[in-house]
Amino acid sequence: MAANNKHPTIFALSNPTSKCECTAKQAYEWSNGAAIFATGSPFDDVDFEGTIKSTGQGNNAYIFPGVGLASIVAKANKISETDFLIAAETVSDMVDYNIAMKNGNVYPELERVREVSKLIGIKVAKNIIREGRSDSKLSLGEVEEAVENYMWSYDE
Repeated sequence: MAANNKHPTIFALSNPTSKCECTAKQAYEWSNGAAIFATGSPFDDVDFEGTIKSTGQGNNAYIFPGVGLASIVAKANKISETDFLIAAETVSDMVDYNIAMKNGNVYPELERVREVSKLIGIKVAKNIIREGRSDSKLSLGEVEEAVENYMWSYDE
């Protein structure tokens, strides 16, 4: 892939980690540090020639928490494929391309995980309510506050 792409994107999504198609270290070494690496399994960051390359784990860090938050707040009676598509689009909209290229990651910075989960929660909860898959009495206008109020914080 590195022979044909300036920044080959590697989605090593198999779980568990022992079954993953390649490791983060292999992806960066084989691409001379140019790979963009995303995974479904946890991997440590890689120090490649003095640059720290981070590994994104999108399903457990971004998608599932946001969709779970939405389903709880909206009291969803069903989760649809559309909900996951909205979550994925929300995550991709929050990626800073320049940071992604520098760090080799297709996800927003991990420091923004709460912000990403909140936005996914809001968008997906609104979709659940709009599509009539909610057992909640929330209006669309009440969703954002409900999501904010439901989110746990270690400061509390």
